[in-house]
Amino acid sequence: MPELPEVQTTVNGINEYLKGLTISDAWSGYNSASHKGADNIKDTVYFTYFKKEVTGAKIVNASRRGKNVLIHLSNGKTILIHMKMTGHVMHGAYKKLPHKDAQGETWRPADPTNKALNDSFNRFVHFVLAFTNETHMVMSDMRKFAKVTLIKSTELHTSPHLSSHGPEPLEDSFGVKEFKEAVLKKPNGPIKLVLMNPEIVSGIGNIYSDEILWLTGIHPLEKVKNIPEPKWPALLKVTKDVLNKGIDFGGDSMSDYRNIKGERGEFQNKHNAYRKTGEKCSKPGCKGKIIRLKMGGRSAHFCGTHQKPIKK
Repeated sequence: MPELPEVQTTVNGINEYLKGLTISDAWSGYNSASHKGADNIKDTVYFTYFKKEVTGAKIVNASRRGKNVLIHLSNGKTILIHMKMTGHVMHGAYKKLPHKDAQGETWRPADPTNKALNDSFNRFVHFVLAFTNETHMVMSDMRKFAKVTLIKSTELHTSPHLSSHGPEPLEDSFGVKEFKEAVLKKPNGPIKLVLMNPEIVSGIGNIYSDEILWLTGIHPLEKVKNIPEPKWPALLKVTKDVLNKGIDFGGDSMSDYRNIKGERGEFQNKHNAYRKTGEKCSKPGCKGKIIRLKMGGRSAHFCGTHQKPIKK
């Protein structure tokens, strides 16, 4: 699932390439009976409303809240996109095929020589915004889990889609005091799962929590209340550093994430722990190996030597 750095990379791309563009049309390949009556475009009635509201509006800019992309429009509405497991947003000139292919996709890049947009991971197009300059913003979403909805901009942060989100870890105002207060709301929770809880801290997922804990030498199962006082400033600093590094490297494309141009990020080349099972720990002087552990329906990757449980 795209995490904070991937979502911020997407937002940066939208601000670079889409600001000022006018929406001329919208298309959706989502149609799920289980979403009937829901306020997202997987409900066909809602999509009809969505299309009417966004057509003719200009993209003012984009921002991020947790793992949500927020595209602010000139009509006072905001498109919220949560890319979920396999979604990613791209921009380019696309064409609609006259028929569906074996996978059911109906859109392809107009330029067959554009290697990035024609990447095989980019072919699952299920949502399209067309612009008056004949380019498109599309979302490829292989597993069709992504969410797209429309909210009044003035009601954005009080909407049920965002109201429960915890603080943003990269905000300057998010210091050690605020970090401790947030995380200690779950004192008996394992630190990895607490860091990944969007109601505690927004935007951290499986990849970056593994990397944060590897760098700070904290075992992923360690209870929050057992983390010693001297560890908290380091844990916050590493959290901010790792997330910023993820943004600097354009996100993580270990799986199918791609940026606004359809290109891979590079953070997957910087992993110390995530999906390194069985490999020698790269921490200088450490002779351990990376272990994979199932917890809370997810996998934790950590060094069995320098990430020891804290003895009480």
